Amino acid sequence: MRISEVSKKFDISADTLRYYERIGLVPPVNRDEKGIRDYTEEDCEWISFIKCMRAAGLSIKTLIEYVTMFQEGDSTIRERKNLLVEERQRLAERIEEMKQTLERLDKKIERYEDRLVKYEEKLRSFSDLVASGEGVLSD
Repeated sequence: MRISEVSKKFDISADTLRYYERIGLVPPVNRDEKGIRDYTEEDCEWISFIKCMRAAGLSIKTLIEYVTMFQEGDSTIRERKNLLVEERQRLAERIEEMKQTLERLDKKIERYEDRLVKYEEKLRSFSDLVASGEGVLSD
């Protein structure tokens, strides 16, 4: 698969894909006889993983560390698992913070809704007074 196809598939710019490869986030991509990158399904799996982990908040540095350990082989399984467990804990904490923020926003929005309803009721009452002639100043 060409870089333009991979770029489209994952909604990542070709420059970002080249950068990921250059810094070691994605293992070196095979090239055809013309030197053009030819992404395999395995390369795409790495890109999918990196994109997912970045969306979860993992730093480039942490991901490089993970990929490096992965390339070192089975001797790093425990360290890789520990790294992922730590990152999962950080993500769970951020999710909890975001839930609290969402609750606070919901309460704030609810207060605005209450204020709008009261304001609309006040306007309706005033409109009713004007329509009935009670609220009109007479000469």
